[in-house]
Formats: sequence, structure tokens, C-alpha cells
Amino acid sequence: MSRSSSTTSSPAGTPTPFIRGRIGPNAAHGYYPAAHRYHLYLSLSCPGCLRIAITHALLGLEDRVTRTLLPPVPDAPGAGYAVLREPYEATNHRYPGPGKAPVLADRWTGRVVSNHAPDILRDLALRFGGADAPDLCPRAAAEDIRALGRLLDRDVTEAAQGAGQAGGDRAGRADALTILLGALGTLEERLASRPFLVGDTLTAADVHLWVTLVQLDTVHRWHLDADAVHRIAAHPRLWAFARRLLANPAFAGQLRLDEIERRHHHDCRGLEAAGAAVQIIDWTATDDLLPSPASERRPR
Repeated sequence: MSRSSSTTSSPAGTPTPFIRGRIGPNAAHGYYPAAHRYHLYLSLSCPGCLRIAITHALLGLEDRVTRTLLPPVPDAPGAGYAVLREPYEATNHRYPGPGKAPVLADRWTGRVVSNHAPDILRDLALRFGGADAPDLCPRAAAEDIRALGRLLDRDVTEAAQGAGQAGGDRAGRADALTILLGALGTLEERLASRPFLVGDTLTAADVHLWVTLVQLDTVHRWHLDADAVHRIAAHPRLWAFARRLLANPAFAGQLRLDEIERRHHHDCRGLEAAGAAVQIIDWTATDDLLPSPASERRPR
């Protein structure tokens, strides 16, 4: 079976090893898409976990890949979730990192298959989507989806973090805001001629964008000034897109605003700015939204 590992750093600077097993198309690959074999551990306060939960719902995997929802904040600082120590240690007896989520676990062996959110997302979409499920990773759009993912991670999320950093580097914050607004303008322009980022049907890129917009409006604006938040809000197609997908139960049903807020205030040491008071859209207002188009709904 395929397994590799690498490390990244948590916000506190603690090295976090990645376990990157992949699910292949059949039994020759070790991990393969057998029903009831895999289990997800997710904290819906985490953007990577939220993307996985939405993908899981869109694909209708409730009965094929079970899941456990974890609290918004791990049990102990630096140690991660206590419930995840067993699968991590079954994978690596001397596992050095915290019990972090997301985790895709193998119920047959008790081991972690992967804790790398992009790999988990791709394997769910490619290996578990049935004939009636939406094709979230169409082959023809693969490079476009990857490029949009880089744009969202680097020029939106990382730039928003840079624009909201405390400290005296005003030029650095201004440059980050310019990058952020430029990326939002690019995304706004794409949505001018199509209902979704890469065409007429929902893909993984749209899930990524929606969760990124959730983070912008519920997390990053806490550290931006009011003018910056108003400039971010001045992209009507983007925020109409966010409201449209909010009408889809696969999106709204996974959104835990109180948990996102709790995680943010637990982890963040930055100063609150005037933008905290400027909410862009009401993420609780689902009753008055229009029904989702058929291309956004999971067939039942």
C-alpha cells in the first residue's frame, strides 16, 4: 500500500508529521474503496475538515464512510485529540506529533490512512463517488482546479492572514491586502460568465471557494479594518455564490459558526480590529434563500 510522510508546522510552530496514504482503485493497491472500511475524524471548526465534510455529504457517503465529529478545540494544548492517539500510534508506535484532524482511518487495521486534507478530498471524490454522485474532480478540469486551489490558499487565505497581522509593518499589510483583493477580483470575474468556477456544474474548486469565503467573513475580518472588509464585500458575485451554496443542505448542514468562533478565539493571539463588526453576509439565513439548482444537489 502507498504511504508517505512529510512535516509541516502548526500555528504554534510544533512540527506536525503528515501521513499520506492513498486509496487506489482496487485491492492491488492495499487501500482500496471498500464500503464500511474507512472512518473519518473531523472537527468542523477546521477549514480542511469542513471541506471534507461537505464533500462527504455531496457524494452521499454517510453509509459507506462513517465519521466522528470532534470538538472545535483539541483536548490538551499541543497533544491534539485524545481519541486519535490510538490510530496514530497504531500507524507509528513512536508517532511524535499531536493527534490532529482530519484523519481518514482504516477500520480493518486501526491505522491512519491519511491526515492530509487535500489527499483525503481527492480520494473521496475519485474513489467513492458513485454513478449518481456529482463528479467533483472531472479529469478535463483537473489542472484548473489545482490552479484555483493554489490561488485560494496563497492569494486569498495567506494574504488575508498577512493583511490582518498585528505589528508595525503597514507596507506589508497593504501589499497583502492588494494581493487578496486582486485574487477576489479574479474570482469575481470568473463567476461573471458561469455559475461555478470551472463551468456549469459544481466541482471541488467551488467547495474550496465556499469554505474560503466562510473563513474570510467569520475569521479573518476580526483582524482587518472596516475599510478592508468593505472592499472585500464589494464583490457581489462572490457573495451571491456563497449565499446560493448556503441554500444547499450539504453546505449549510456542515456549518458550525459557534465552533469556528470558539476555535478562532482559542488559537488566535492577534488584536481585534474594526472590521470585526462588519459582517458581510448572514450565514444563518438559510430559510429565505432560493432552492439550489439541480447541478448543486446530490441525487438521492
